Amino acid sequence: MSGNGKPCCATESLRRIWQVDVGGIVVGLAMLDDIIDEVQRLHHTVKDSIAEELPEWVKVSNYVPRTAEQTYRSALLREFEKEQTP
Repeated sequence: MSGNGKPCCATESLRRIWQVDVGGIVVGLAMLDDIIDEVQRLHHTVKDSIAEELPEWVKVSNYVPRTAEQTYRSALLREFEKEQTP
C-alpha cells in the first residue's frame, strides 16, 4: 500500500473489500477499514453523528442506492460499533 492510505494497485483494493450485511443482502464495500478509522478520528460521541458521517464517507468509494441509504446507515453503524469493541 502507498503512504497516503490508498491502495497501490487493484489487487490491494480487492483485499480491502469488507462483506457487510445490508438489510439481509451481503454487499462488498471498499475501503471500509480506512473509513472507520477516519470517522473514529473525528471523535463523535453521538451515535446519530456517526451514523450520518459513515454513509457519506462510504459513498466516496462505493455505490449506495438512494433508496437504501437508511439501511446502509444502520449496517455501517453496526460495523463501526463492532470495531469499537476491544
